[in-house]
Amino acid sequence: MQMPDPNPAVLSKKARLVARFLSVLPADAVIHDETETRAYECDALTAYRCPPLCAVLPSSTAEVSAILRICHEEGVPVVPRGSGTSLAGGALPTADSVILGVARMNDVLETDYRNRFIRVQTGRTNLSVTGAVEEEDFFYAPDPSSQLACAIAGNIAMNSGGAHCLKYGVTTNNLLGVTLVLMDGTVVEIGGAHLDAGGLDLLGVICGSEGQLGVVTEATLRILRKPEGARPVLIGYDSSEVAGQCVSDIIKAGVLPVAIEFMDRPCIRATEAFAHAGYPDCEALLIVEVEGAADEITEQLDLITAIARRHNPVELRESGSAEESARIWLGRKSAFGAMGQINDYICLDGTIPVSALPHVLKRIAEMSAEYGLGVGNVFHAGDGNMHPLILFDANKPGDLEKCEAFGAEILKLCVEVGGCLTGEHGVGIEKRDLMGTQFTAADMEAQLRVKDVFDPQWLLNPAKVFPLALTAGRRAA
Repeated sequence: MQMPDPNPAVLSKKARLVARFLSVLPADAVIHDETETRAYECDALTAYRCPPLCAVLPSSTAEVSAILRICHEEGVPVVPRGSGTSLAGGALPTADSVILGVARMNDVLETDYRNRFIRVQTGRTNLSVTGAVEEEDFFYAPDPSSQLACAIAGNIAMNSGGAHCLKYGVTTNNLLGVTLVLMDGTVVEIGGAHLDAGGLDLLGVICGSEGQLGVVTEATLRILRKPEGARPVLIGYDSSEVAGQCVSDIIKAGVLPVAIEFMDRPCIRATEAFAHAGYPDCEALLIVEVEGAADEITEQLDLITAIARRHNPVELRESGSAEESARIWLGRKSAFGAMGQINDYICLDGTIPVSALPHVLKRIAEMSAEYGLGVGNVFHAGDGNMHPLILFDANKPGDLEKCEAFGAEILKLCVEVGGCLTGEHGVGIEKRDLMGTQFTAADMEAQLRVKDVFDPQWLLNPAKVFPLALTAGRRAA
């Protein structure tokens, strides 16, 4: 993956830059030793690494503003970083950039149960937002698989979703307002504790902008009442295509589960060896969860199981207790870690129309044979958010390149059937050079102009999202 050469003029400023940072931050918030900066050399896309010039760890919006003002004056690129769980290289630094990590910014600033919102610093982890309100029977809906570790900052940057996004939506559907610091240090408030702000939808522009427009330091999030109850059903099939058709038929029937998750045989076997969840040995597995009052749950599950039986499942297991529900979900929640024990892998997240699931799953299997690389499928089937895990050997020359070529073909297929390149992981560097597959030159020029307005010197999160050939003339010299 090509990255721009570091700017020698910026590299020569390191000592002065560190001194200026130390004038506005505590000593332990400025990391400039070469050995220590290696902790920030990559995110969860570990195939690519580059230690930054230095890293800074502010604790407040005021400190973020001071840092960005210094970098703006010095002409130094800045890479915002949440928890570093990005799977698309969204927080990959360049050698001449400063990592701005928000991990120390994890306070709850305001909670309003009557109006159903919480305001937090964006270094707070996703799961801990629910942790802050669950005693009052509230929760925060978006639930990425990495929710134990991922930060709200990264969720906003990539517009993250999760298993329950079918019913509750992704981050943008649960984000009410942000405090945003621009590259020159200006602090702006966008949206707030109300449904919709007047004027331009700037909040919609910020959510999913991948750190290209500013650094989000505080977020106002929608919180919801916990449902009366929830119950999953586990459905096993002898064919991935049949399982995909079952998903399509459930959606067509008009029932709205809170989640529909899909796992194929490689993932099932890996998770069984890892988590011992008691899954059947079959080609494909669906976990369909519904929620509500007891009668509502029963009515929905009756309809779902009737649809499932029309496709001749090899197993149909409806949860009868909280313990059974936990076991049904155990394997799915462990899938990514379990697959990592088998081999190195790259996780994609192209999104497709639900009706295209059978065709796309068939083509992925065919491409797997063509490339000679294994692939496990585990994904949010209800909204068509694919997560193929392509297995490769990082120590085998050429395997990474072959894996990336395979991944590119899958993502192109997603676009061909009417989907898009990313559902929640973002573009980062992983899909940067595929942007032309989904967007025309005019589309990308419009996006570039938005970046021009917010960050005229193009100092924020360099080399991400847009093909380098389109941005070379815009980047700061």
